[in-house]
Amino acid sequence: MNSYSFSSALNSVITRYLTLKQALGRNYANECNILKHLDRYLTDTKVVDLTSEVFLKWVETQNHLTPGVRRNRMRIVRNLCLYRRRTESTCFVPDPNLFPSPHQPVQPYIFREEEITRLIQATSKLKTVSRSLLRIEVFRLAIVLLYTTGLRRGELLHLIINDYNFKERSLCIRESKFHKSRLLPLSSDAAREIDSHIQARRKHHLPTSPESSLIWNGYDNGRAYTATGLSRNIQTLFRIADIHTPDGRLPRIHDFRHTFAVHALLQWYRAGVDFQAKLPLLSTYMGHVSIDSTQYYLHFIEELAETASARFASCYGALVKPLSESNGGVQ
Repeated sequence: MNSYSFSSALNSVITRYLTLKQALGRNYANECNILKHLDRYLTDTKVVDLTSEVFLKWVETQNHLTPGVRRNRMRIVRNLCLYRRRTESTCFVPDPNLFPSPHQPVQPYIFREEEITRLIQATSKLKTVSRSLLRIEVFRLAIVLLYTTGLRRGELLHLIINDYNFKERSLCIRESKFHKSRLLPLSSDAAREIDSHIQARRKHHLPTSPESSLIWNGYDNGRAYTATGLSRNIQTLFRIADIHTPDGRLPRIHDFRHTFAVHALLQWYRAGVDFQAKLPLLSTYMGHVSIDSTQYYLHFIEELAETASARFASCYGALVKPLSESNGGVQ
């Protein structure tokens, strides 16, 4: 937790709560900012406790935000109150039934293999200028890594050249979500793309020091692209490759992560391996704390259903007989 000092009547409770969460390995930066806002409100209004009336008045100061953001902020305060109730049984706890309705989860878009090929080809149509000589190479690499490793957007943007191990063909993902680091073995295609990218940077006398960003942005003093810059360029590629979701919108960068998980499962079905035994490996590779988190990414798409049905038929098809054969033709 940073050096911010809470000053409201809840200062000790908030401090203990954040200290506990961060000791458990959570960053809690966003939650800390929300609780700072609550603390300032309580201090400015000189209230002596958080009651239902005070909570609703604080919520009114958030009315300029979207319902989803307001709901999340209210949830953060509720979690604090639940923590407080462990030692103060009569304290106020917000009723989640009074929160704004949650957004319906966005249906992820699962890319087809030929769409990934079109995206990679589309990078050749990106415009380059003197300060962005390797824009094509950078976004070709970004697409390849997103698809072949299932990296989170933030993990991709935090990569530096030193994270790539040329001898072992692996990437080190440093202190990502939940403060976890992990080593990712790379496919031969992904390793070859990184090698080619680094060679291109040497050819153009661009930074290749160990600390240099892998997703290098010539417009920002050599730092990595921002999340907004990465998204804007990849959306351009979606338009060039004419890739849209069924409702006509552009896919999200996070859809690459969903695609990675689904395609891994599809490959295991095709190979005839025990995918249940493989799931813990996939969970570790994706940086999840449990298989439950990984299952969120495993969508039963049509191609997967067909492959699973074919595998079942090859193993147990002889045991399944039509009703007319199994009961002597009596319906």
